[in-house]
Amino acid sequence: MFRRFVVLIASTLGASSLAVSAAADNNVKVVEEIAAKVNGDIITRGELEKKRLEVEAEAKRQGLTGVRLQDAVKEAHADVLRKEIDTLLLVQKGKDLNISVDADVTRRLAEIQVQQKISDPDKFQQFIREQTGMTFEDFKQQMKNEMLTQRVIGQEVMRSINVPEADMHKYYDEHKGEYMRKEAQVFLSQIVISTEGKSPEQAAAADKKAKDLVARARKGEKFSDLARDNSDDVETAKNGGYVGSMPKGMMDKTMEDTVFKEKKGFVSDPFKRSQGFVILKVEDRFEAGQASFEEVKNEIQDRLTQPKAEGKVRIFLTQLREDAFLEIKEGYVDSGAAPGKDTRWKDVAALKPQTTTKEEVAARRKKHILWVIPAGTVKSTKPASKPAPAAAPAAPTDKAPEKAPDKTTDPAAVPEKK
Repeated sequence: MFRRFVVLIASTLGASSLAVSAAADNNVKVVEEIAAKVNGDIITRGELEKKRLEVEAEAKRQGLTGVRLQDAVKEAHADVLRKEIDTLLLVQKGKDLNISVDADVTRRLAEIQVQQKISDPDKFQQFIREQTGMTFEDFKQQMKNEMLTQRVIGQEVMRSINVPEADMHKYYDEHKGEYMRKEAQVFLSQIVISTEGKSPEQAAAADKKAKDLVARARKGEKFSDLARDNSDDVETAKNGGYVGSMPKGMMDKTMEDTVFKEKKGFVSDPFKRSQGFVILKVEDRFEAGQASFEEVKNEIQDRLTQPKAEGKVRIFLTQLREDAFLEIKEGYVDSGAAPGKDTRWKDVAALKPQTTTKEEVAARRKKHILWVIPAGTVKSTKPASKPAPAAAPAAPTDKAPEKAPDKTTDPAAVPEKK
């Protein structure tokens, strides 16, 4: 079980914390270190250390101690940078392919919330923090990255692997117990029209708006578009109103009695609540009992495809490395390196001492990742034969200070003025 977790969540190089070292003058200290640059993104030593601590904490939660704990963390340690580079390359490829998993993330979080029977959003976020040791936003981002990498692998690698339907039927017949549903479930989307803080006239207008939206949805307009453009619940609106799976006992009884007796595609009348009006759509429904083969066919296909895909996934990741701008600082090892590709750090000597603050680093890094090199614009670049800075691909962290006055002393060391 722990071995599988390590595959999904990278560990780190070394157990030491970030060292504080003096720079050219005694007023400068290193606050972070860049371990690798991957197209428009960077991997820092601090991020690798954080991953190591996450893996170690998870191993302890699973009961590993002593030598077994040390061996598990050591095993994760050996491939940590490779896994971080793998993830970045796949996430970048997903953005390049315009793949979105926002709705999947929302659905999965809703399913976890339902399983834990925690209806209050703040308490659910606290539960995630206690169980994972991560903030809710970090947990959500990690889930998003994992889903995005899986989608890319599915689209670019798995689709070339054929699993005969007879094999899937055989697996289903042999594992029917795994596809037994304990209770009925409906999958819902919603539109919320708020009346909080509104006058009676404004509340009446909200009532009319809700009824108009129901009429438009029933005439054939896409519910997801109506939710995105009109719902006052920001979190679900950006995902087309999708809420996710809801078993019995987790909803207001009036709503529950309505949606559990209706078929897929049903759009409710507005439900009046103290905060406003709620419109529900039944996206799908499953009855308690044995799931049919058709209902779980895709899940079975994924499960049978996985063992056949490992070698092809590695080939795909090697190709992504060959096409990427990739530089790795001395002392860090990518165990998945593409044969013959030069990933040596080339521009250290070209940069002059200069100081900056943590805040400037964070602001530049956010800017750097989000828009300086947009996903899909990075082209295949062969490394220069000589380590001259002018031959390196144009990336924000590679420019000399005279052209970018706010850059740091060394791309491998981000300093801060005391």
